[in-house]
Amino acid sequence: MSGPFDPLRDQLAAAAEAFSGKAFAGDGILPGMVDDVERALAEELEIFPVCHHSPASGLAMVRRLREKQPKVIYLELCEDLRPVLDELVNCRLPVALQAFATEIDGFPAEWSPLSVIAPITEASAEYQAIAYALETPGVEIVLVDRSVDHVFQWEPRERDDKNKTVDTVGVEIGDLRPRFAELEEHLLHHGKVRHWSEWWDQYVEQPLTGADYDTYRQVMVLIGSLFRRLRPDGTSVDENRERYMWTRMREHLAATGADPSTCLYVCGAFHAASPVMGEHLDISPRTETRWLYGLIPSSHSQIEQQFGLAPGSVSIAAATWDKSLKRTGVTPFQLGSKRKGRAKPPAAPQPVADRLSGFLKQPPSLDGFDEAELLGWCVDIVRLARRNGYQSSTADAIAVYETSILLAGMRNRKRPTPYDFQDAAVTCIEKDVVPGRRDVRRLCEIMLGGDRIGQVGYDSLPPLARDILDRLAPLGLDLQKRTMSRALLNLDANPELVPCSDLLWMLRYLLPEGAVKPIMGSRVLGERSFQESWDLWLGKHQRDLIELGYEGVTVEQVLEQRLRTAAWDQKATAAKVLAAVEDSILFLGSRRFTDELGARAVELLSAERTVDDAPEVLRRIRRLLAYYRSAGHGLPAWCEAFVTAGYAHYCTLLPTAFVDEESGVRQVGAMLGFLFSMESLALSLGCDRAQLELAVQQSHPEAPAKVALLWTAKFQLGLLSMAGLRALTDDLLDNPLVVPSVPLYVSGFVQALESAPVLTSFVVEVLSNAFGRLPDDVLLPWLPQLIGALRKEAPELVPALVREAGRTFPGTLAAVDAWVPPWSAQAVPAPSASVPLVAGPVSDLLAAHPAATDAVAAVLGCSGEWRQAGDAAAGAGDGAGYGEVASLLAAHPESADALAALL
Repeated sequence: MSGPFDPLRDQLAAAAEAFSGKAFAGDGILPGMVDDVERALAEELEIFPVCHHSPASGLAMVRRLREKQPKVIYLELCEDLRPVLDELVNCRLPVALQAFATEIDGFPAEWSPLSVIAPITEASAEYQAIAYALETPGVEIVLVDRSVDHVFQWEPRERDDKNKTVDTVGVEIGDLRPRFAELEEHLLHHGKVRHWSEWWDQYVEQPLTGADYDTYRQVMVLIGSLFRRLRPDGTSVDENRERYMWTRMREHLAATGADPSTCLYVCGAFHAASPVMGEHLDISPRTETRWLYGLIPSSHSQIEQQFGLAPGSVSIAAATWDKSLKRTGVTPFQLGSKRKGRAKPPAAPQPVADRLSGFLKQPPSLDGFDEAELLGWCVDIVRLARRNGYQSSTADAIAVYETSILLAGMRNRKRPTPYDFQDAAVTCIEKDVVPGRRDVRRLCEIMLGGDRIGQVGYDSLPPLARDILDRLAPLGLDLQKRTMSRALLNLDANPELVPCSDLLWMLRYLLPEGAVKPIMGSRVLGERSFQESWDLWLGKHQRDLIELGYEGVTVEQVLEQRLRTAAWDQKATAAKVLAAVEDSILFLGSRRFTDELGARAVELLSAERTVDDAPEVLRRIRRLLAYYRSAGHGLPAWCEAFVTAGYAHYCTLLPTAFVDEESGVRQVGAMLGFLFSMESLALSLGCDRAQLELAVQQSHPEAPAKVALLWTAKFQLGLLSMAGLRALTDDLLDNPLVVPSVPLYVSGFVQALESAPVLTSFVVEVLSNAFGRLPDDVLLPWLPQLIGALRKEAPELVPALVREAGRTFPGTLAAVDAWVPPWSAQAVPAPSASVPLVAGPVSDLLAAHPAATDAVAAVLGCSGEWRQAGDAAAGAGDGAGYGEVASLLAAHPESADALAALL
C-alpha cells in the first residue's frame, strides 16, 4: 500500500545511489528515517517534537496551541516537579526547576547531596506550553517523564568503584545533539561552522522559523530519527524513558477518559522518533529519599555551560526569538501577562501530506529586514566598543559590515548570521589589544541580548529565604536587587538592629564568600561590636539562599544542623568539635546545644590516638576557658571533663610522642603547654601530678628539639634546676659535634615557651651566649637553619623573644661596652674574717631560731657556720665591724643614701 512518503523514499534512494555510484542501503538508515516520520504522524496522540531553547520550536508551539487548543498537555519533564510549575508566575526567566536531597536512602552515601535541575527560558516551547496550560481555564498539564528519584535509580552503580560522586544532573528537554562524533565533525566541516550551536542555527533554526507546522513537525522528527539511528552507545535507557512516559500517558487517559485527539504530547525530537510508542513499563517504587523542590535563578551562561553549548548561543537564540515575534506578529503565552491572544476555534485535522520533499529542496530566503538588522548591529557594536576603551570609528562599522557579508559568502551563506557578525567584529575592531575587561566577542554577546539572569519572586521563595528577607527588613534596603548594598549599623544608637547583626553573622557563616561581607566589626568570644558595616549581595546569590532553604525552615535550624553534622562526622576530631562549640556560642547562644557539642569533644579527645591536632586543641580550649571565666557563670561540666580527660590523655601519649617521628616538635610542645597551663585546674579537679612526672621520666627522645623540650619539662617539674639547665646548654656550645644542631635545640626551647613563658629570658640568654662564644665560621652556616626552624615551628612565639631581647639588651650603642648580662655571675665581696657578729636582739633571735636562716641560705646557695655567742660578745667588745649586713651596705651605699636623704 502506497503512502504519502513513498516519493521521498525513492528520492533518497536515488540520491544515495548517485553519491555512492551503486545501490545504497545504509543499513536501513534512510528508509528507516522516513518510517519513523510516518509512525510519529500516524499516532492518535499528537506528538510535538521540540529542541530545548529553540526559537523555532517556541514559535511553532505558540501557533499550534492557538490552532489546536488542546485540553491536556503531556510534557517530558520529571513528574514530581509538577507543583513547582505553579510558582513560575512569580519569577523572571530564565529560572530552573530544582529537586534537592541531602538525606538519601537507597543510594550510595558518597552521592549525597543529590540535585536535578531543569532550566526554563521564555523562548523555549516548554515554557509556552506551561504558560498556556496554567493561564487557560480547563487545560491540564501533566508531567510524564521519570521522577527525580528514578533518575538516580537508573544511574549506573559503577561510580562507586571509581570513587566518583554524582554531580548535579541537568534535565534537558528535547536534547538534539548527535552523539556520533564523526557525524558532528563532518557536519561542522562541510557546514563551515565552528561548533554545533552555529550549525543548528544556520541549517535548522533559521529555515524552520517561518515554516508551517506540518513542515516543522516532519523535519524535527526526521532529524531526531537520524541522530537516534547514528547513536553508537545504544538507546536502551532512552527507550525505557519512552516506555515510562507512554505508561504514564496511558494511565492518565484511562483514569480521566480524555480524548487523545484533544491532547498534545511535547517531547524531544529524539523521543518523537521512538519505535516503542505505546509500550508498557513496570515502574519500580521510589526510594525513601526525602526530596525537596523549588526554583532557583539561572542564566544564559549557566545553561550554555551546563549543556555544553557554545558561549553566547542561548543569548543569540533569545535575540532570534524577539526578532521572530516582531516579524511574525505572534503573541506568545506568558504567565501573569494581561495580553491574551485571540482564541480561534480548533482547526480541523488535516490529512498527512509530504512536506519534507519540498522543504529539503527549497533554498533559504533572504529579505531586506536582515540587511537593516546587520547595519544596526555594526553601528551598535562600534558604539559599545568605544565605551569600553576601543579606538573604534565609523570606518570600523563599515569594515564590520563588509566583512560580515564576505565571511557569509565564504561559508556559502546567503545572509550573515550573528556568528559571522561576531567574527567580523573581532577581526575589524579588536586588533591585538583588549583595553578593558571585555573583549569584542563578549561585547557582541552583550549587544545581542546579554547574559540574562533570572530571579525567583518573593512569593516563590522557600520559607527560610522569606524569613531572612523579613528579618533584614529593618535595614531599609532592597536585598533582592542584584547590585551590592551597603548596610551601616549603629548598635548603640539603634538596639533594634541587633537581631539584624546576629542574622548577618550567621549568613556570613553559611553562605559563600561575597554574599555577606563585613567591612567593619567583628564577632569573637568576649567581644562586642558597637558599630558595623556590611556589603550585602543577596540578590546575586539568590540561588545559594534558596538552596539554604532546602536544609531547614530557619537559619538557626540550618546552622545547628550543620554544626551537629560536622561534630558527628566520621572524620571529626576534638579540634573541629571545639571549633563548632565556639561557633555555637557566637551565633546560637544555646547552652544546651553547646554542652552537647562539648561532651562530644570530650568523647573524641579520649578516643584519639594521635596528637596531630594538639596545637589547635590547646589554642581553642584556652580561649573557651578564658571566655567562661570572664563571663562569671563558672566553667560548664564539659569544660572540666575536657581538662581532666585531656590531662590524662596527654600524659599517657607523652612518652610515645617524644620518640615518634610522625609527632612533630610543635605537637609535643602543645601537649606540654596543655599539661602545664591546665595543671592547676586539673589538680583541683582530682588529677594526680605523679602521672605527669612519670610520663616525663619515661620519655627518652633523640631528636634535638624534643630533647630541649624534655629539659624544660623537667625544669618545670623541679627535676632540673636553672643552674643545671644552663650547664646543659653550655655543654652544647662547647661540643663541636653538637654545635650544628644548636638551632634545633633552640627551636625546642622556643616551643617550650607555650608551657613555660618564664623561660623567655633563658632562651634569650642561650642565643646571646651562642652569638658571643661561637666563631663566625661556625655561627654563620647554621644561622639559616636557625631562622628556618623558628619560622617553621614557632612563628607566633618569636615576637615574645624579640620583646624580651628589647628589655634585656641596652638601647644605645654607648651603653653596650659597659653592659653586663643579667645572667652573668657578679663578684660579691667576701666578708672579712675579722668582722665579728654584732650582738643585739636581732642576732640573738636568729641564733636562737636558726631554721629560717638556714633555709634561706640553702635557696640562695650560701654556705657558712653559726658563730658562738661568746664570739659574738668578743666581737662586740672589740668593736671591729658591723658584720655581713654592714659589708653589704658598704658595697651598695645607694639605698642607704636615698633613705638618709628621704629622712
